[in-house]
Amino acid sequence: MTTEQKRQLILDAAEDAKAERVRALDLRGKTLIADYFIVCSGTSDVHIRSVADKIQDALRAVGERALRVEGYREATWVLLDYGDIVVHIMREETRQHYGLEAFWQNAPLIESLREHTSDGSRQRVGSEAG
Repeated sequence: MTTEQKRQLILDAAEDAKAERVRALDLRGKTLIADYFIVCSGTSDVHIRSVADKIQDALRAVGERALRVEGYREATWVLLDYGDIVVHIMREETRQHYGLEAFWQNAPLIESLREHTSDGSRQRVGSEAG
């Protein structure tokens, strides 16, 4: 599975779990930490764990396992490390406080391709930005 396929699988799983403000930061050529950071928000500890579970289940189904999972018990910031992709699932106030997107502001941003509509369903919008 390519990194881009894995990235899309993670984005889709986060969207399916109704994560908020799902974004992928393209870090290729900017750091050795990972090729992508995927950042999204959850509304409660239960929601954050649900998003993490959905992502892990989707990747396990294709034979991928997280190298490391941090923060699952506390569920204010769950980190899923897949080597080439690191997923950050946070409460919105934690996300604002740490400002990962601001810190990596020079990284091309890939915004969610699906957004909520007024009836609660999702539609494809947006595209890669850079």
